Amino acid sequence: MARRERTQKTNAMRELERAGIPFTYFEVEETDLTRGLGLRMTQEAGVDPDSSFKTLVTVAPSGDHVVCCIPVGEELDFKKAAAAAGEKSLSMLPTKELEGVTGYVRGGCSPVGMRKCFPTLIDETAMLFDDIGISGGRRGLSLRLSPSDLAAFTGAILADITR
Repeated sequence: MARRERTQKTNAMRELERAGIPFTYFEVEETDLTRGLGLRMTQEAGVDPDSSFKTLVTVAPSGDHVVCCIPVGEELDFKKAAAAAGEKSLSMLPTKELEGVTGYVRGGCSPVGMRKCFPTLIDETAMLFDDIGISGGRRGLSLRLSPSDLAAFTGAILADITR
């Protein structure tokens, strides 16, 4: 009998398991690192793109970081996100700083398992679905879990944060 390859666990997977939060995962080999990775993954998985969320890390003028999870096909509304986070304004964290701040690389950033717990915002549309997809902590790995479990685990605020 052929031996099934095992997926190497990420920090996100380990933290969810430790917390007893059920999840499933989907993995694709990804070599193209251009924009649209999230949309391509939803197509391969055969799931609704509106139910798959990308993780964006932003910075407030104070230097504090805010994590924003929005549907993969949408754009972040910085004014709405800043208001939801109680900040004056937000801007994107420069890509070159992403790994140092979160422990994750571009295209593999998960709201779960970062080096530090940051305030997190999840677009309110997540609650329209029984489960949503988030990055599993590396490029090409997607986790699916309950949006209410994700919000509770990360202490997230649910808000309208897209354009």
